[in-house]
Amino acid sequence: MLTQSDQDLIATFPLGFVATITPGGQPSLSPKGTFLVLDHLTVGFGNIRSPGTLANLRHTPYAEVNFIDQWKRKGLRLRGPARIAEEGTSEFIALIGLWQAQWGDLADRITDLVLIDIEAASEMTTPPYDDGATEEDMIAAYKAKFAEIYP
Repeated sequence: MLTQSDQDLIATFPLGFVATITPGGQPSLSPKGTFLVLDHLTVGFGNIRSPGTLANLRHTPYAEVNFIDQWKRKGLRLRGPARIAEEGTSEFIALIGLWQAQWGDLADRITDLVLIDIEAASEMTTPPYDDGATEEDMIAAYKAKFAEIYP
């Protein structure tokens, strides 16, 4: 379900904002910075310090994730069931090398892998695109904006 463009977006901007539901039925949103694309139907992140997210997923194993290219102001919304591969399990052992290759020593702090099977994926864009803005227009505008914030 993930296109090559989707996969490139996640590889370039691996900070995904993960939405889950608490056991009390409230929405919860938490950024996770260790996302990897495993294949065109699966993404995952390494749990380093996400006890709330894991508790939510153990109660309701479903998540939505948003990835954003803040320069182009385009993004990707993914949704699907999630499963937790705990440290020491065969699935964790088979996959942790991918995180080690990407994240180096940071991967040593990963205690679980959260894997999301993608049921739905859709592009997100900002309203200026509706008015004819191009990616180049958006990049230029946000380069200028960030240059003012961080001179």
